Amino acid sequence: MTKPLLEVEDLRVSYPARDGGRIEAVRGVSFTLGRERLGIVGESGSGKSQTGRAILGLSAPGARVEAKALRFDGIDLLSSSAAERRALRGQRMALVMQDPKYSLNPVMKIGAQIVEALRAHRKLGSGDARERMLKALSEVGIEAPERVAGLYPHEVSGGMGQRVMIAMMTIAEPEVLIADEPTSALDVSVQLQVLAVLDRLVRERNRVPAPRGSGESLGRPGASSMGLVFISHDLRLVASFCDRVLVMYAGRVVEEIEATRLHEAKHAYTRGLLDCLPRLDAPRHPLPTLQREEAWKS
Repeated sequence: MTKPLLEVEDLRVSYPARDGGRIEAVRGVSFTLGRERLGIVGESGSGKSQTGRAILGLSAPGARVEAKALRFDGIDLLSSSAAERRALRGQRMALVMQDPKYSLNPVMKIGAQIVEALRAHRKLGSGDARERMLKALSEVGIEAPERVAGLYPHEVSGGMGQRVMIAMMTIAEPEVLIADEPTSALDVSVQLQVLAVLDRLVRERNRVPAPRGSGESLGRPGASSMGLVFISHDLRLVASFCDRVLVMYAGRVVEEIEATRLHEAKHAYTRGLLDCLPRLDAPRHPLPTLQREEAWKS
């Protein structure tokens, strides 16, 4: 059996409350990540993003992160120093945020930002770094990398900005990529383009055959393997894109299921979310509401 890239067991994240106690944002989350696309879905406030940030050591000040196990490639992340965690971030583990407008430096050209990210983790000359930067932009589907490299973030569209973020986060070839709702601010057609970029990157890093008739290659020889954690609130998107899905509610994982079988979910919360989705073939007015149960929190 292949050793997982990431192991998470009984992860808990809490923050101080005004009454002196603590509020648990993540409560006992456990999963492993291999060379796959793992989806984490749930409503806003369910703990999806807090889980991803805790793994990368990016929880907000005041957070208490605890776990029975939190390991990346055998490295105990909880016992690692701040310097060791910084060395992992960007180089071996990376995070794509949901809105490039708030993640890119508005007063720095795009090419310079990507080069800076690369040279923080790789000892390269300026010429080699620029060549890698242009190649990274090309790999995420940007047709004029030279032109885009010379632009500022406000001069590109939301979809292109998200591709830039993906290029910046994957240029050092991380083994774990956490994408935190990377398509939520994009229209449907651009969403599909960004997902296609992520899908191709995972397949190429893992040398997974492309779909028959696509005309794409098997992958880059020598590239490191990669696992993707795709955080989203869109069940249909996750079902069509991911290999496996974790459903979160109130900081807990209430169900784990193969993405292709999401429609067969058994938990009442997952069924409720699926039932609330609008359908073109059977219009319903009004849409059903989710009837919550206190037992889901325990």
